[in-house]
Amino acid sequence: MDTDTAGTSGTGDAGSGGAGGGAGGGTAPAPQVWPSLRARDARALIRFLSEAFGFEEVVAYGEGEFVAHAELAWPEGGGIMLGSDRPAPEGGEPWPGGPGTFSAYVVTADPDALHARAAAAGARITTAPYDTEYGSRDFAAADPEGNHWYFGTYPGAPRPSAG
Repeated sequence: MDTDTAGTSGTGDAGSGGAGGGAGGGTAPAPQVWPSLRARDARALIRFLSEAFGFEEVVAYGEGEFVAHAELAWPEGGGIMLGSDRPAPEGGEPWPGGPGTFSAYVVTADPDALHARAAAAGARITTAPYDTEYGSRDFAAADPEGNHWYFGTYPGAPRPSAG
């Protein structure tokens, strides 16, 4: 699936299969919401997100430095898609946000360890770890492209039961 068609809303996936997220017990469903972003240097961003935050590269299609489509899995559930910034296809709408305009909340069971990893890898920490009034432990960081990443233990509110 090309990043142009992979969901352009840029919405987060905070509750999809993260710690305590998802419906019922057992295995979380496969991710069906894929936050997507564009990058000036997609290959470098993939390396950074893997080293600093622990995302795992699943696929990266493209030639040379150009990335047409990449998927990075979050080890605790869910993932993101990204690709190199490029002009809109003939007759198509432009990408809704340029490089460095993305933000996401990512659920993690151990934000303090992730904070230490991110800082050691050179991530710009924008908010040091802190406890929220609703029981989450959070911190925030920016990647080299200027995107903002919020990490914490809050898995989202329980989903309403079906029926």
